[in-house]
Amino acid sequence: MENRTLGEDIIHLEGLKVSSQFSIPTFILLLLIYTFAVVSNISLVSLIFTSRSLHQPMYLLFCNMSINDIFGATIVTPHILRDIFIPQPERYIRYIDCAFQAFCVHLYAGATHTVLMIMAFDRYMAICNPLRYATIMTNKMVVKLSMGAWTTALVLVAILLGLTIRLSRCRRVILNPFCDNASLFKLSCESVLINNIYGLGYTVVLLGSSIGSVTLTYLKIAAVCVLNKNKALNNKALQTCSTHLAVYIFLLASAFIIVILHRFPQMSDIRKVVSVLCEVTLPAFNAIIYGLQIKEIKQRIIAVFYNRKVVQIK
Repeated sequence: MENRTLGEDIIHLEGLKVSSQFSIPTFILLLLIYTFAVVSNISLVSLIFTSRSLHQPMYLLFCNMSINDIFGATIVTPHILRDIFIPQPERYIRYIDCAFQAFCVHLYAGATHTVLMIMAFDRYMAICNPLRYATIMTNKMVVKLSMGAWTTALVLVAILLGLTIRLSRCRRVILNPFCDNASLFKLSCESVLINNIYGLGYTVVLLGSSIGSVTLTYLKIAAVCVLNKNKALNNKALQTCSTHLAVYIFLLASAFIIVILHRFPQMSDIRKVVSVLCEVTLPAFNAIIYGLQIKEIKQRIIAVFYNRKVVQIK
């Protein structure tokens, strides 16, 4: 009975198919990207919190994105790096660990959308209502928006995974490189109609509200820029909004590519590679975009390195 329980608790995770000659290059590449993503995002958060000039709503809200990126990369990448050197038939994970990883993966994805939504609201207030911006976007409002973004994602994902964990299991093989909700409920032979309905509703609500709010926000910002014909305002809008929009477009493109590849079973290996790259590179991409494109952060980074160089010369 104990052996049976132990067997039911163990899941075979197929993971990436990497030939022996490419194992070390793949490991080094993913490790370098992961290390850069974590170090750069931690550095950005530290820079924002230690620099008074960056204690502004836009940068404080951006800290949510950096923290979420560190969380998202860390929950998946170390496990993938470990599995690269383990033969495919021997890649196992406990069901409880797989469920926890799936919860974290979806929380990361959900929080990415909700955080980008509140960042879009901040840009709308700054550009379309500059006179009211200081009175509305207070530190208290920043905390409320941040808590709202994380709580919304947490509740939606908790229900999503709760509906899946309740199912019994008759299969033990997951074909993805990491655990997610769809992979978990496919292990069951029970009816997953409720899971499919809620999953579809979850996706429609999250993506619909995300795309709708961001699109509406930027249409209003574009209208204000066109009507005002203020060069300084237009430059400010271009500088801050292009950064946010680039991150959002990259996120949507990554998601849609993975969804499209799901429709072609013969391309499952390519889908696995793309999903891993998106999970690892998106945090690094965000850090590069925000670190180099936002003038205030870029100037602060240059100042920090310049001061260190002067100290070393002395």
